[in-house]
Amino acid sequence: MFDDDLADDNFADVPDTDTVPVPVPSESQGKGGYASELQHVKVRGRQRTFYFDLKESHNGKFVKVSELSRGGQRSTIMFDGEDIDEMISALQEIKSFM
Repeated sequence: MFDDDLADDNFADVPDTDTVPVPVPSESQGKGGYASELQHVKVRGRQRTFYFDLKESHNGKFVKVSELSRGGQRSTIMFDGEDIDEMISALQEIKSFM
């Protein structure tokens, strides 16, 4: 249905399954550092595909959330693993108004 969304080179090799425990370049480290991907979850929405990745670098664990729209535009946010409870709480609060 949205297979054309995966044409973006940054997501072409991302599997639909759970864990891919191989080192991948981390944008958060800049100077060619690496972060290991610990968990990967892909969510397909109506107009967008979301990628939730738990990664670990020498600075600790972090979550990377990427969005790929049908038009091919990509957005990414990252936050420290220790902040996940606050992020989930914020999403639950937003959900209560839907």
